[in-house]
Amino acid sequence: MKALTRQAPALMAVKVADEVWIVTALLHTENPTRADFTVKEIVDRAERENIFGRLRRGVYVHALQHCVANRPPSPARYCMLFATGQLTRRLVRLNDPCHPAREGGKRMPQRENMPAAYRHLQDWYLSKYSPVSPAPARTDPILALRGLGKQMWAGEEPDAYVNRLREGWE
Repeated sequence: MKALTRQAPALMAVKVADEVWIVTALLHTENPTRADFTVKEIVDRAERENIFGRLRRGVYVHALQHCVANRPPSPARYCMLFATGQLTRRLVRLNDPCHPAREGGKRMPQRENMPAAYRHLQDWYLSKYSPVSPAPARTDPILALRGLGKQMWAGEEPDAYVNRLREGWE
């Protein structure tokens, strides 16, 4: 007979990048006064949280570079973390700049791909950490010039102003 091996409880197959986002969000909610965390703290939190059933080797490299929005992609284009220093990270905010080659990269896990116990983190992220605000209205730069300089002839008719400027011309 084959020996039975003990396996982790039946958990969702969570992507490594999503796991890194989840544990970083947990660190932020547990430490609201902290601006960022070391890569080691993120990896240690992933090990304690045990989302996958064991710590995967990829957690470190995802926290170090694969998920980091303001670093060149290598090879992943995720935009989930923001490097605040060489080995410090925080969750990316929706208005943070990202490396041009990561433009359009995934910024947070899809809700249906997250274990139900962690879905509240997305609500926290979108409402408190990085709320979505409406984009500022864009104005046409040429149309924005309308009325510019009208104070120059305030109190007199435009034609009279121009005639006054032309006095003495030959």
